[in-house]
Amino acid sequence: MNLLTQIRSLFEPALTALAPDQAKVPDLLAAIKPASNADHGDYQANCAMALAKALGQKPQDVARALIAALPANDVLEPPTVAGPGFINLRLKPDFLAKAIAGIATDQKLGVSLAAKSKTFVIDYSSPNVAKPLHVGHLRSTIIGDALTRVLRFLGHTVIADNHLGDWGTQFGILLYGYRTFLNKEAYKKNPVRELARLYVLIRNLTTTVDILSRGFTHHRDEAAFQTNPVAELTRVYINGLKRASDPDDDDDEGGAKGPPAPNPVANACREETAKLHAGDAENLKLWCEFMPPCMEEIHKVYRKLEILPFDHEHGESFYQPMLADVVESIQAAGVSEEGEGGSLIIRFGPENVSLIRKRDGAFTYTTTDLATVKYRAETFKPDVALYVVDFRQGQHFANVFEGARRWGYTSMALEHVKFGSVLGKDGKPLKTREGGATELMQLLERAVELGGSLFELIHWKRSAQGHDVPNWDEFAEEEKTNIASAIGIGAVKYADLSQNRTTDYTFDFAKMLATNGNTATYMQYAYARCRAIFRKGEVGESRFRTNPPALITSHVAERALVLQLLRFPEAVEAAAADYLPHLITSYLWDLAKSYSVFFENCPVLKAESPELKDSRLLLVDLVSRVIKQALDLLGIRVVERM
Repeated sequence: MNLLTQIRSLFEPALTALAPDQAKVPDLLAAIKPASNADHGDYQANCAMALAKALGQKPQDVARALIAALPANDVLEPPTVAGPGFINLRLKPDFLAKAIAGIATDQKLGVSLAAKSKTFVIDYSSPNVAKPLHVGHLRSTIIGDALTRVLRFLGHTVIADNHLGDWGTQFGILLYGYRTFLNKEAYKKNPVRELARLYVLIRNLTTTVDILSRGFTHHRDEAAFQTNPVAELTRVYINGLKRASDPDDDDDEGGAKGPPAPNPVANACREETAKLHAGDAENLKLWCEFMPPCMEEIHKVYRKLEILPFDHEHGESFYQPMLADVVESIQAAGVSEEGEGGSLIIRFGPENVSLIRKRDGAFTYTTTDLATVKYRAETFKPDVALYVVDFRQGQHFANVFEGARRWGYTSMALEHVKFGSVLGKDGKPLKTREGGATELMQLLERAVELGGSLFELIHWKRSAQGHDVPNWDEFAEEEKTNIASAIGIGAVKYADLSQNRTTDYTFDFAKMLATNGNTATYMQYAYARCRAIFRKGEVGESRFRTNPPALITSHVAERALVLQLLRFPEAVEAAAADYLPHLITSYLWDLAKSYSVFFENCPVLKAESPELKDSRLLLVDLVSRVIKQALDLLGIRVVERM
């Protein structure tokens, strides 16, 4: 039911017959698009100019030849030529009526299954298990979840795999912190919170030792130190913090006195990590003790965020036993070469190498990611593997993908679905007042709190304006909580997904929860307004979905709304093709604007005739269904009343 696909299929034989270079036909078809101005029609074919240049003819003549070559059809009114060769296209009323009846009786609202079903593995979220999820995990999680939903809706098989950081240096930090600074009562009461405290403590302690060590070696005033060592160390530390925040600072300024002393805290953490990887019984026991509460804390955030359950959550520990064989296989394939000190590398350019085995025999993230490619290719046999990961990992994944290709894993396409950062109002990556990354659960709880306040405000405002709204006391606390969650979580997710994923965006609750503009709240409100019409008119919707009435487009707003409803399949397929969920939100915004114009100009329950009332009720029901389905593809719920 994709209108654009149908129209392009009408033009394809004519373009194929006229184009001197058949390889250019897809580009010529791509020049057929929805008209930007409704006065020019519903769609516009802008391919005649490019084709005319290739043929050495006048664009208007080529446009007329294309029109003459179109097959007889029940889709288009006779096309017209405008300007330098634009072909304006308008859909026939009977075709629109038939198409609307078709999507009304279709559970998928006109979205067809993909012509060729594929198997996808989608790698997203991928947090470090040793610490709470923070705002930096937001984009990967919700973009990955949205793509999973969209691709499954189109009939593809999608395997959602959460690649957990559960075996790296962060556990060495936890093990050292547990042994050295554990608050047993706090750990007993809330193990995850105490582990998070230990993680931050040791990271800060490591930084402090680094700054003091380097400053003591390079920047101390020996006479001042002999006179008052505490005051001099304090000065050294404060100046060291300033230097650490200055990217242009030369730490050897003032005369280097040799390298700083080894950092005992960092060394201790590395030793704990090495013992864990070597199979130390005590460290393994503690690792097994840490994992369940850490995972439960992560799943609690996922439930709050309302994402789909993952099919697999294979962490780095899962791949650890495979790494020695992976490196041996890579060596045998002639992909790697020896690096400094007996290390093993894959070289991608003079200054671009990836380390796969360190000089001490330890493995790296690259080794693990190559093992993951191997496992997924051989276990799931996917057509495509998508990695929904921050753009800053671009070079790493480019190397991993090229390394896998050289190694012989070419049966599946490997794609980095990159995204930008979440920024605060200051234009910098979102942080807490203390300077650390904002915990995701705290952010979501605040969103739900604000969602509840907004729901109450909308309710009382509409009541004061004389609208027919339910009595506030009729809402049970459970329903109020459910609505607050739908509004708050929906606002956070929609604000992210409405941006092109490749760009940064500013996190702003005020904009997210706005009741006008392209926000989840506005879409949820539009849905609730549709459902309110059926409640007020005491009309059941089932007959509009099984035996839809005849469509009447007596007003220009009705026809415009019909076109937007029929373009839903275009939006879904475009979002899937380029892994861009914001194309669905852009569609929703266009639909909501069309519905608003319709709502203001076309009375529904008070329509001039029963037939017109039924036709408009059909459109209202379809608007609600499309909004609900589109938001569901983004992982956002609607509410029946608001």
